Amino acid sequence: MNRIIRKVFMILVVAATALSAASQVERPRLVVGIVVDQMRWDYLYKYYDRWVEGGFKRLLNEGYSCANTMIDYVPTVTACGHATLYTGTTPALHGIAGNDYMIDGRPTSSVKDTTVTGVGTTGSAGKRSPRNLLTTTIGDQIKLGIGPLARVIGVSLKDRAAVLPAGHGADGAYWFDNDTHQFITSTYYMKELPRWVKDFNKKNNKQMKGDVWKDKSGVAITFGMAEAALKNEKLGRDDLTDLLAVSISTTDAAAHTFGVMSGEMEPIYLQLDKELESLLRLLDKEVGRGNYLVFLSADHGGTYSEPHMAANHMPSGRFYDSAVLEETNAELRKRFGVDKLLRDKMEYTFYLDNDLIARHGLDREAVKAEAVKIISGRPEVMWAVDAERASEASIPLEIRERVVKGYNRKRSGEIFVMPLTGYYASWSGDQRGSNHGSWSQSDSHIPLLFYGWKVPHGETTRLTHMTDVAATICAMLHIQAPNACLGQPIEFDE
Repeated sequence: MNRIIRKVFMILVVAATALSAASQVERPRLVVGIVVDQMRWDYLYKYYDRWVEGGFKRLLNEGYSCANTMIDYVPTVTACGHATLYTGTTPALHGIAGNDYMIDGRPTSSVKDTTVTGVGTTGSAGKRSPRNLLTTTIGDQIKLGIGPLARVIGVSLKDRAAVLPAGHGADGAYWFDNDTHQFITSTYYMKELPRWVKDFNKKNNKQMKGDVWKDKSGVAITFGMAEAALKNEKLGRDDLTDLLAVSISTTDAAAHTFGVMSGEMEPIYLQLDKELESLLRLLDKEVGRGNYLVFLSADHGGTYSEPHMAANHMPSGRFYDSAVLEETNAELRKRFGVDKLLRDKMEYTFYLDNDLIARHGLDREAVKAEAVKIISGRPEVMWAVDAERASEASIPLEIRERVVKGYNRKRSGEIFVMPLTGYYASWSGDQRGSNHGSWSQSDSHIPLLFYGWKVPHGETTRLTHMTDVAATICAMLHIQAPNACLGQPIEFDE
């Protein structure tokens, strides 16, 4: 009994301390981060005449737009983008080297964790946690700097888009399970789904059995889940700043299928706009206008599809990475007499089979140099570089720095490949879909909007970076930036 009393006492002390500190520093009650997967910056204006007044137009006409925000690294893919937005650093430091990469020579996905089990599912989709993330996030810094009773929740269809933004100390992260057609979580966070999540799954069961990945219904269901979290977790109801991290994944899946400029994208984005209007109205009601801070961005952009470019007489093409792997291995076999010296390819990087090289007594550096030479000689490749020595490569400084910032020496592949501008990684077939991952403007120029608490109306075309988001939010909250943050706080011109 004494242990219970002491525990209750400590909770009360922590709460009192946190509330006292909060009363002395002016902060918003809630931060809402919205990430739209594969949203190109120019979408803000492509659909502007079709936007409703209270969605994107409200953010643009009342908030602050950073119109020249660039991703600081390659590869420009989902897991890296979500991790970078919320940590303020790049794969070199936060360790999320791609959607998939190697850890200790073993393939893994960005948030895979076999030490946990699913909650709400018995399938493998529940084996997820933020443990592969090596640094702290905005939410973690809120917990550390404002108080552990501040609430942090992540919601998305994609596991990585819910888990990575929520961070290590989150109170919950919820993602969609294709097998059960419902939102789930893992034992990293809790032992049982909260009653409100069970109720949401039951109420929306029919809708979630549809194609939530490529239909506008997926946007609606994600915002619905986010609004349920806002209400039931009572986010923004006290003076401790909470965080709600929402990511829209349907936009990415549809773009991969139909292409970023296809007609199928328009109804999805118009639905997104309506849902954004609904969320902002709910925030006005539940938290109070002026009491919350919103930022909206993207994890990456998207390259125009080859059919779209060809129809407009523009140079483009596809980079078939599986074919590059197979054909490079064939050439390496001729030179060294050993098959499959390149073990795998992931996110424009190629991994050497270092164990195989060692077993055959080969010179690793010689094998790597020959592979770089072979891949560089392909007509669809602009550059292939030894990632460990990217800083020495004869490529433009701006691009070279992105390779360096994207290379994690313990997890990334040894060779990084950059196709010709306008080319993108693909597979065989005549698909319409777009892709991303390169350093190009199409993939690395992303929207960045701030709205709400202490945000003036305005716009800047000064160069800003994806890494600046976490630095800006934490500076506004008067807390330390995440522990590996490389970004700088953005100054809003009034």
